[in-house]
Amino acid sequence: MNFVMKAALGGGPPDVGKMLGKEEDKDPEAEKEKEEERQEALRQQEEERKAKYAKMEAEREKIRQGIRDKYGLKKKEEAEAEAQAAMEQASEGSLTRPKKAVPSGCGDEEEEESIMDTVMKYLPGPLQDMLKK
Repeated sequence: MNFVMKAALGGGPPDVGKMLGKEEDKDPEAEKEKEEERQEALRQQEEERKAKYAKMEAEREKIRQGIRDKYGLKKKEEAEAEAQAAMEQASEGSLTRPKKAVPSGCGDEEEEESIMDTVMKYLPGPLQDMLKK
């Protein structure tokens, strides 16, 4: 009973006051402003986070470039671009098509002889004559 009295007089938890019939008037304008402030705070935090990680990445890239300069390495993009350019330049003056990586006879090319021709080679003469008819 003491708990209910405290709640009625405002000394208890705020939820108990609502249960007894005290309803707080909520202002939709105030809620809208709070939501806008919250959204703005989230945007600001996101911008700060992105700026922080951009700064960290710039520092890392500076360190990477120092290592590349020290050991004479190239960036991945540069190395790939040079390899692509070399391939294009190599095939530029060529009249033939580029060589295949797989040697001939490994099953990638179509068979010149049919299976029937191969079987016919191993059959005796009279059987070959019968099958040819």
